[in-house]
Amino acid sequence: MAPIEKSTSNQKYDLVILGGGSAGSGASRRAASYGKKVAVIEKDGKLGGTCVNVGCVPKKLMWYAADMAERLRAAESYGYPDASKLSLEFNWNAFKQKRDAYVHMLNGAYERNFNKEGVEFHDGFASFVDEHTVAIKRRDGSVDHMTADTFYIAVGGQPTIPKNVPGSELGITSDGFFDLEERPKRVAVVGAGYIAVELAGIFHTLGSEVHLMIRHEKVLRTFDPMLQDVLTDWLEHTGVNLHKSTDVVKVEGEKGGPLTVHTKAGAKVEVDVLLWAIGRHSSTESLNLEKIGVKVNNKGDVIVDEWQKSSVDHIYSMGDCAGKALLTPVAIAAGRRTSNRLYGGPKYKDDKLSYENIPTVVFSHPPCGTVGLTEPEARKEYGDENIKIYKTTFKGMYFGMFNEDAHKEPTSYKVICVGPEEKIVGIHIIGMGSDEMMQGFGVAVRMGATKEDLDRTVAIHPTSAEELVTLR
Repeated sequence: MAPIEKSTSNQKYDLVILGGGSAGSGASRRAASYGKKVAVIEKDGKLGGTCVNVGCVPKKLMWYAADMAERLRAAESYGYPDASKLSLEFNWNAFKQKRDAYVHMLNGAYERNFNKEGVEFHDGFASFVDEHTVAIKRRDGSVDHMTADTFYIAVGGQPTIPKNVPGSELGITSDGFFDLEERPKRVAVVGAGYIAVELAGIFHTLGSEVHLMIRHEKVLRTFDPMLQDVLTDWLEHTGVNLHKSTDVVKVEGEKGGPLTVHTKAGAKVEVDVLLWAIGRHSSTESLNLEKIGVKVNNKGDVIVDEWQKSSVDHIYSMGDCAGKALLTPVAIAAGRRTSNRLYGGPKYKDDKLSYENIPTVVFSHPPCGTVGLTEPEARKEYGDENIKIYKTTFKGMYFGMFNEDAHKEPTSYKVICVGPEEKIVGIHIIGMGSDEMMQGFGVAVRMGATKEDLDRTVAIHPTSAEELVTLR
């Protein structure tokens, strides 16, 4: 199903959604399942949003490629002496083409699902004319209009490039990472969050010289201190050039050519690619929201209540542009539950998304998983005297065969408990397999599990995960 190009000026919709990403897709299909007339307007001409096109999906494929390189280098320890040579032969360009084809396949799957469930897909940029009307500027320059009873704003966000750094435009963002045709030999990644850590890890593991520039002393500063400590140390141990307490003040060179990154401390770093990973901001600036009274904060996020409702009663917002837990499953869940409540009848009259205890993973090397409160958050909320921490650090069995101890990745787990019943309010894990095991432990925390529940669970041996149910 190609995007609809016919005029919509004489049509009225039950629901119009601005944005065809995770939130828009989940919300539109759920509303259509209740028999509503729904349209989705997407300015990029392809569905799936950041996650499918320049985020989770292609990033995870690149992470798999890097993980494969690590496995090949480890193969000698498992009796394959020549396998490590293959890790040097990674064909970035060929893999990019295969990766892009996979993403294109997903774009088509989104369109087919829209067609199957009766959601109209319109290619164009939408902005509000009044509270019940949007103008759609299509690719041929024509402008159409669409009216609806209800609107969802689900336009997502985009990577931020600093405006106060001369030459900052010479760098790329996470979006530009997926445009790279070849592996750059030297890379500077600026940022300490999960995107910076993930992309720096991919570059490094696939053979690039990586300079990770962070403003403070540790990466992942919003995560539990244990994760910060273990990952920061391991990044340095494996050869990532970690520039701590560093601010970039100037970039010199030419777009696509060698660049010189100048730091506040006076250092100069020569690289082939500079990647900014300093945060994201909402794509709401051109929607004319101020014209219709939809309030946004100083970051451009639509201000919503617990029901995803904006300051205008019939206009809702979800996903990254609502500024809460910028994660794909969060966007999908918020969109679906809003449509359930508005269109699903009495059964769903109280349906809304809780933003507590949302599990998430960082695809670093090694990966991290986290759910619930960090240790500082738990101590602040419940008091030191009510907190008990269970921790363990070890090397996974996989590394037992490694010929060199220096290549054995760390594994560290922490469980944070509250009160005499030792209710679990946070679990934080780093090490091989943490990305997959976190989902199940996320369910446990969501259900209110206690330390005794972990203790009473029979361990699965031999696994790393069993350490979480045998903590003392």
